[in-house]
Amino acid sequence: MAECGVESQQTQRRLGEKKHKNGELTDLPEEEKKKDREDHESLVLWKRPLLTLYYFTLELFITLKAWMWRLWRQRQTVFGLVMLLILLSIAYHIEGPHQKYVRYMEKKTLWCAYWVGLGILSSVGLGTGLHTFLLYLGPHIAAVTLAAYECGSVEFPEPPYPDQIVCPQQEGSISLWTIISKVRLEACMWGAGTAIGELPPYFMARAARLSGSDPDDDDYQKFEEMLDQTESAQDFGSRTKVAIQKLIQKVGFFGILACASIPNPLFDLAGLTCGHFLVPFWTFFGATLIGKAVIKMHIQKLFVIITFSKHIVEQMVSLIGAVPLLGAALQKPFREYLEAQKAKLHHVTGEGTPAEENWLSWLFEKVVVIMVCFFVCSIVNSMAQSYAKRKRHDKSSESKTE
Repeated sequence: MAECGVESQQTQRRLGEKKHKNGELTDLPEEEKKKDREDHESLVLWKRPLLTLYYFTLELFITLKAWMWRLWRQRQTVFGLVMLLILLSIAYHIEGPHQKYVRYMEKKTLWCAYWVGLGILSSVGLGTGLHTFLLYLGPHIAAVTLAAYECGSVEFPEPPYPDQIVCPQQEGSISLWTIISKVRLEACMWGAGTAIGELPPYFMARAARLSGSDPDDDDYQKFEEMLDQTESAQDFGSRTKVAIQKLIQKVGFFGILACASIPNPLFDLAGLTCGHFLVPFWTFFGATLIGKAVIKMHIQKLFVIITFSKHIVEQMVSLIGAVPLLGAALQKPFREYLEAQKAKLHHVTGEGTPAEENWLSWLFEKVVVIMVCFFVCSIVNSMAQSYAKRKRHDKSSESKTE
């Protein structure tokens, strides 16, 4: 009964949020809306760099101030964490037989934190995040797969693994399962990070639903517009989004699990949907974590491992050579790159330097740098636009009070 009342209030708020004092429904002039939209879209580094950087700096200070205030409110918890870090630091620097366990835990913790962080970067921002699977995890799995087939083993010496892969002195037996087991930790940590990255929109939508306020967020406003237009949705994309929203709303845990277990670009709406319909936190996060960190990651691992298995790679290189006119020219750098990677796997310290990397590796590094730079620019643009929106909201509030 209460849920129906909340739903009714939310619908009335969305449909009647611009009611005039005399009771007549009015809306902002279309010209003003269009101008605000144009100003919002033009506030990017490549159009208005100085203003964008200025607004970004102000928004960054506001965000840091808000976080400092939150930490001050939780000062007892912060004090406990600081004391724990001090104790861990003392144990880290004191010599003793415990140091081998400390070093082992340090290595594993940093390795897991690295992949969790990359997973969060991949899913944060409702689809605008850094595609770290294509840039980091996928190439890592591919490198381990190629090395396993070349070395005949996955027992790479540590160190230098995971920083560098070198073949062990003795060969063992490899199978699909041994390669999956070798990269399981990295893949699961990355999947857990993507699940964590879905939490901010969930909490935002849940808080907006419970408080009845309208959050100053474009993605949530588009989500509410989609809810208002569920019956009139005509295009395929809108109907698919509505179908996913209804599946999650009606089926619950298993609906979220099904959507999270497959590579699904529309799952970005899951956090907003679950938060808006007040799905319990552990139902949402538990299903998302199992789906992304366990089921989906094994599907993606299998795809990469099978794609980069020895015979498949050789067939792909041969197919490149069959391309008319450019086949031989394209095939040569790929063969050189594979041979260079194989030489690196058998390289032992003191035997000279391995072969120089060719233009393929150079090109991939530059693509990674460009994508990271674009991701940083998108963060700057987003924060600058948030400050501009905050400024317009404050201005409209002042005009209403007057």
